[in-house]
Amino acid sequence: MNWTEIVAEVDAKDVDVAGNIAQMTVPYGIYIEDYSNLEEEVLEIAHIDLIDEELLKMDRSKAKVHIYISPEDNPNEALSFLKERFAAENIAFRLYSNDCDVEGCLENWKKYFKPIEVGEKLLIRPIWRDDFTPNGRLVLNLEPGVAFGTGTHETTRLCLQALEKYVTKDCTMLDVGCGSGILSVAGLLLGAKSAVGVDIDELAVKASVENAKLNNVSDRYTGINGNLADKVSGCFDIITANIVADAIIMLSADIQKLMHEKTIYIMSGIIDSRLDDLLAALPENIRVIEQFEEKNWLCLVAMLK
Repeated sequence: MNWTEIVAEVDAKDVDVAGNIAQMTVPYGIYIEDYSNLEEEVLEIAHIDLIDEELLKMDRSKAKVHIYISPEDNPNEALSFLKERFAAENIAFRLYSNDCDVEGCLENWKKYFKPIEVGEKLLIRPIWRDDFTPNGRLVLNLEPGVAFGTGTHETTRLCLQALEKYVTKDCTMLDVGCGSGILSVAGLLLGAKSAVGVDIDELAVKASVENAKLNNVSDRYTGINGNLADKVSGCFDIITANIVADAIIMLSADIQKLMHEKTIYIMSGIIDSRLDDLLAALPENIRVIEQFEEKNWLCLVAMLK
């Protein structure tokens, strides 16, 4: 199964904004190639000052954002979106695309995904890495596959931090746009009684179920293939939606049907330029009680008034 790789080459100074824009085109993550601070980063991460000569020859003034489009999606839509948004942000860019084998892409990416600490309580451990020390943290074992949600992206980390604060023993949880299931599994490890994960992508739902099994919480997890919350009923103590702003706006129109007076509604995947749009779309009886922020990304916590 061949995927399409889109590469956006931009000035290194613009790579953070370009990466944020690129992230909005796909639900399963991007890869950024940036050598502008090569020596400092190698010394900080690896604690060595020996660097391969080929890396030293890389153009430090440019950075590349790699985006992988599945066969089911339309690469031309992603290209059009990138051109429009880059131009709007006055970012000089060059775009090109290639076909790539998804397995090859994933294997290359796995080399760089290491165990990471998130918040105060969690450690995300990719299942192919054994070089980690829990240090008293809850270990979340993860095999993301091609589903979004590894803990490396700001939107997921912000959600995990919010969950740490708001999950209570024996609460019920709904995760809309569950991706890899990382938020649902985290909620269950933190003490939730049950979690329901919903995603429009059948492969994501399958990945979330497998990750629940990896963490021995599958008896408390239900994965549903559906669009937003159209196949969900009842009320939940915690609802998470780590999806793009437009999808949150659509979801929020009817979200109160799934909430009771103490429900915590956590929204993430919101780039700061869309905050006003999202706030304007929230029903009048929903109020924001807290905001988490990292770089250009926001996570909102809300309740019924």
